Amino acid sequence: PASYSTNMRLKFPILAITLEAVIIILYGIFITYDDGANSQLAHKNTTESDPFYKIYPSFQDVHVMIFVGFGFLMTFLKRYGFSSVGFNLLIAAFGLQWGTLMQGWLHHLKNGKIKVNIFSLINADFSTATVLISFGAILGTTSPVQLLIMTLLEITIFAANEHLVTGILQVKDVGASMTIHAFGAYFGLAVSRVLYRPGLQDSHENEGSVYHSDLFAMIGTLFLWMFWPSFHSAIVEIPDGQYRAIINTYYSLAACVLTAYALSSLLDKKGKLDMVHIQNATLAGGVAAGTAADMMIYPYGGLLIGFTAGIISTLGFKYLTPIFAFKLNIHDTCGVHNLHGMPGIIGGLAGIIGAAMASRTLYGDGLELTFP
Repeated sequence: PASYSTNMRLKFPILAITLEAVIIILYGIFITYDDGANSQLAHKNTTESDPFYKIYPSFQDVHVMIFVGFGFLMTFLKRYGFSSVGFNLLIAAFGLQWGTLMQGWLHHLKNGKIKVNIFSLINADFSTATVLISFGAILGTTSPVQLLIMTLLEITIFAANEHLVTGILQVKDVGASMTIHAFGAYFGLAVSRVLYRPGLQDSHENEGSVYHSDLFAMIGTLFLWMFWPSFHSAIVEIPDGQYRAIINTYYSLAACVLTAYALSSLLDKKGKLDMVHIQNATLAGGVAAGTAADMMIYPYGGLLIGFTAGIISTLGFKYLTPIFAFKLNIHDTCGVHNLHGMPGIIGGLAGIIGAAMASRTLYGDGLELTFP
């Protein structure tokens, strides 16, 4: 323990300060204000209105999801409450800085500069979400040094993958069911498999919850649940698509809650509700609604997506998590495969169906705008 403390005292501060110093240098070289935030240019442009004030409420919602929602959702573990909230802040703070650079280099680099605007901040938060999802799979098994290295690597791979999927292949994934949720979940499971130790099978006494830890986790659930429509609609470019994203997500989440509660009670011999299901499976509808969020799937389509995701997620927590731990040697601490992995795949399938059904009759003049 003494040698470990000395190791941490040196390794973590050196790595953190070095990374921050490198980022400051890179920001000095590449990052500048967007025209709307640049005093030299903002007052010359009197015709176009900057979207900042229109988009900022959505950015606030996404920001709360990242720093409060994800952090508190993982506090259900009685031994790792501080780790979940504290390391969540560490990962997110570093991740959004690196995410701004990676997204900028791939999408917005012009004349050697990356102009940062409100959409840059939202996309940086999105890239951070992938790491926080992966963090849920390895909570309690990693050090801050490992988390910083994972954040650096994962956001780099995420940005390249997103550029390939949405930029080059032109796949429509506005709510990022596939590029954020499924990617983050399976990346985290891969890391968990690499870091697996036989002793983890005997550490289940540390994985239990107590009354107040479950209560704190419900805070995270409620923040995520309330703000998920903003997560899907924040970067939708056309107003009617943004409107649909909010409506479809709203109903998908609602259907998922009812389904998760019902199935949780059904799967228990005494008909009791399992707090793990209530805290996590109730959010699967938000994950699954992402890819088709701005499509003309109608409210019943949103309800159907949420209903399906609620069933799959709850069954996953009940049956798949133990199989992963004891048969596949994958220790999924927070069950990210059930909340983000499988619902992310469902979201991708829903997006395929939604895109296949798209027609001029259904969308009118908005067809090319929705599917550019």
